[in-house]
Amino acid sequence: MSVFRILDIAGTVMNAQSIRMNATASNLANAESVSSSVEDTYKARRPLFSAAWEEALARNQQTGEPCDPVTGEPFGIGVSLKGIVESDAPTIREYNPNHPLADADGYIYRPNINPVEEMADMMSAQRSYQTAVQVADNARNMLLQTLRLGQQS
Repeated sequence: MSVFRILDIAGTVMNAQSIRMNATASNLANAESVSSSVEDTYKARRPLFSAAWEEALARNQQTGEPCDPVTGEPFGIGVSLKGIVESDAPTIREYNPNHPLADADGYIYRPNINPVEEMADMMSAQRSYQTAVQVADNARNMLLQTLRLGQQS
C-alpha cells in the first residue's frame, strides 16, 4: 500500500470523526430544548458509517493492488458516511402547565438525550480524530525520510 493511500484513509477517518463530533455537538446543544408536541421535539442524530468496501474492491481489481494473503481482503479500506439517522427513543413528557409551550393537557416534551453519554461519545470521536491525525503525520514523516534517503546517496 502506498503512503499516499494511507493519507487518503486517514483523511476519510478524520472526515467521519468530524461528522460524528458535529452530530454530537448538535445533540448536546438541543439536550435542554422544549416543545409542545412529540412530533416537534428534537431527536438525537447519529451518523452511520461503513468501510468503503465496494470502492476498495473495485479499485484493487482495476489497479491490481495486492490483497491480504491470509484473508484475501483488499488493503486500504476507508470510511464512508451512509447516512444520519434520528433516534427512535421516546421523548420525555413532563407536566408543567405554567410553561408557555405546554400543550392543552399541561405537558411539555424534552428530547431523550443523556448529556453524559453525548460527552463520552464526543471524547471518543475526538480521540479517534487525533489518532487519524497521528497516522497521517507518521505517513508524512516516512515519506520525507524516504526522500531524504535519495538525497544522501
